[in-house]
Amino acid sequence: MGRDKALLPFRGAVLAEAVARAVEDAAGTVTLIGDPEVYAGLGFPVIPDLHPGEGPLGGIVGALAHTAADWNLVAACDMPELSAEFLRGLLDAACVADRDAMVPCGPSGRLEPLCAVYHRRSHQALQTAFAAGIRKVTAAFSELHIAAWPVPGIAVFQNVNTPEDWADYAAK
Repeated sequence: MGRDKALLPFRGAVLAEAVARAVEDAAGTVTLIGDPEVYAGLGFPVIPDLHPGEGPLGGIVGALAHTAADWNLVAACDMPELSAEFLRGLLDAACVADRDAMVPCGPSGRLEPLCAVYHRRSHQALQTAFAAGIRKVTAAFSELHIAAWPVPGIAVFQNVNTPEDWADYAAK
């Protein structure tokens, strides 16, 4: 992207704030993972990333290391179409599942681990995978009992990774 995606201007605020508000509306609280000096101004608690530059799995591991909640809704900051309604449904489904994580999947069956609900008991297995050098989140699922939550479309998971992605999204 060439810049911090979380701080892209979005609907009168920044992208991370919009996603955080959706998470807060769905889950009741929200905590950001990242550099407190960068994100403290957004008005949410911020936990330093324990593994900066190591990808999203490191962020998930860090979040689970700091939680007291059984279920933890994790959402990437670059999914502008996430809504509280969608996230509430995902969280509700996770709370009745006897699994380590509830992970949405689109029509293709592809899991979306950066918008998922993780039980805190999944921390050890994810930490072990991370320590073994695994960085792809779905590759770290081998020791977990995952439930896939079918989603009829993939628009909710649209993310922005490049300036072109952002320009295309903003043009809609």
